[in-house]
Amino acid sequence: MKKKRMVIIGFVCGALLTGCGKTGPVCEYELSDVHPVAGRQGVCTESGYYWISGSAALAKYDSTWNLVAENKDPFEGYTLEVNHIGDIDVYNNELYLGVEYFLDGEGKNIQVAVYDGDTLKLKRVFPFRADTGQLECSGIAVDAGSRTVYMTSWIDDESSGYLYMYDLDTGDFKGKLKMEPSPKWLQGIACFDGKLYVTCDDGNADNDEPDHMYRIELSGSKNVGKVILEKTFDDVIKQGEIEGLAFDKDRKQLLLLYNRGAKIVVGMPTGFYEGYSEELHEVFVYNLVVLNN
Repeated sequence: MKKKRMVIIGFVCGALLTGCGKTGPVCEYELSDVHPVAGRQGVCTESGYYWISGSAALAKYDSTWNLVAENKDPFEGYTLEVNHIGDIDVYNNELYLGVEYFLDGEGKNIQVAVYDGDTLKLKRVFPFRADTGQLECSGIAVDAGSRTVYMTSWIDDESSGYLYMYDLDTGDFKGKLKMEPSPKWLQGIACFDGKLYVTCDDGNADNDEPDHMYRIELSGSKNVGKVILEKTFDDVIKQGEIEGLAFDKDRKQLLLLYNRGAKIVVGMPTGFYEGYSEELHEVFVYNLVVLNN
């Protein structure tokens, strides 16, 4: 999803860098590989497999990125109308999806849905708390250590300044984590090494401005997270639309889903840039080099 904002890059990056003090990135990211995939929204990995979400599709790849399974009708079995999947995560061979009905930049009927990692079929749905203030879901992440499922909101208003937390075991709403300063246009979220990471579509492809990834450090109260700039993606093939992310703990790699070629207005593809007749979806694989801060 993407909404063009001519001034947002300077405001967001400036605010985040001002707020981070002496704290900087915890890793360097060395680009290793780029893999074309069949989906524009999310990526996750476990036990040598990779999963990709499109807005209305799921795909599974093996360890060498060969397609081994697809589900092009993932909304079968819902009682509420849904049409959109965001970034995804996996835990114990179960896929966690933030599913909603999304149109013209607005979401409704938001649900945490769990799918089988092999069949890519719906297994169960968490009861959604409509009174939390969450208006959209662009990404989801599982933190097995704290037994928490985190959800992001892409819409540019007060609601997107929070992460929404559900209990991994019971599905109950656990509360909201406030991000300070608040990043804009959140796309994906992942948990890695005790920290949260979010990708933000805060660049402007028209001006060849890159998007960013931020790290969220939990405070003592655990209700507020300090947001720190972790990486600027100025090394992708062409600036476009950042989407989901995942960390491969075994291979010590960051996986980033990036789209290029399509013009995005209010979160919807509307035409193509010069030289493109379709939108391309690619996973950029980065090797992690831990820094000694």
